[in-house]
Amino acid sequence: MGILQPLTGTGICIGMCMPEGPSIVILREQAAAFKGRKIVSVSGNTKVDLAGIAGKKIVALRSWGKHFLIQLPDRTIRIHFMLFGSYSINEKTKPNPRLHLAFEKGALYFYACSVKILLDDLDELYDWSADVMNDRWDPKKARKKLKAMPDVLVADALLDQDVFAGVGNIIKNEVLFRIRVHPLSKVGALPPRKLGEMIREARNYSFDFLEWKKAYELRKNWLAHGKSVCPRCVIPLCRVQHLGKRQRRAFFCENCQKRYD
Repeated sequence: MGILQPLTGTGICIGMCMPEGPSIVILREQAAAFKGRKIVSVSGNTKVDLAGIAGKKIVALRSWGKHFLIQLPDRTIRIHFMLFGSYSINEKTKPNPRLHLAFEKGALYFYACSVKILLDDLDELYDWSADVMNDRWDPKKARKKLKAMPDVLVADALLDQDVFAGVGNIIKNEVLFRIRVHPLSKVGALPPRKLGEMIREARNYSFDFLEWKKAYELRKNWLAHGKSVCPRCVIPLCRVQHLGKRQRRAFFCENCQKRYD
């Protein structure tokens, strides 16, 4: 999961950013000291045009779901870490960074990630109410979106970034285990109370994830993801390498997670 340390002085901060919202929130907090600083130089092997970035000050550092947003006065640099991206602060830890932002004191390095320049207003591009980590998260909107996809598997619905921005495969597996719902259940078959429970726990578990990762206790608190035995039933968990249309790994119990169909 990487080494996560606070940004102090010239200290190093390294993070293997698994593409889930809480990891991006941690990066946003660690890089907060760069807000208001001027970018002295910019480089990297990204194919996007980096002209016009050097000399600009960082207006804000924001996150939406799995996107890290470096907001400048006239544009925003969007970083998406995909599956294997990482970053380091104040020290180059890997060769050939995708993007390197140098400041008078300190630097930001991003590796094996997707870089994009956004010219439009972020409030027009992003629905902040869909971000499970955002203060503007709206569970009523999430419920309305889910009701419009009754035939979608819950395992796929939880990974839909238009509904649950920031939820990744770990959160998906843990939420479904927590609420005792089989991943092959269909959204439209869930009882209203169970649907509400899924929406609520997608946000709750995301903040648990954030707290545990900061304390280096995330893996220790997994109940289903990456596990082989159900802690409730003490029987083998089912492990599926490619489940649903999104073809993501799934860990679940056939005994205590009910399939609604």
